[in-house]
Amino acid sequence: MPETKEQRYKVTIRCQSCGEKYILRGRPNEEGGFDTGFKRCVCGNETNFHLDVSPE
Repeated sequence: MPETKEQRYKVTIRCQSCGEKYILRGRPNEEGGFDTGFKRCVCGNETNFHLDVSPE
């Protein structure tokens, strides 16, 4: 099974509605964002987030 060495990033997501913080690993996507699998906060917020991204 060939392994690709695409750069992964540590993505810290903070909800601007309730302040909940999530730390995930992600890879850059074609839209200029990061694919982490994150969909929504526990408070139901799906759009209002602050992202902090750093190389892993």
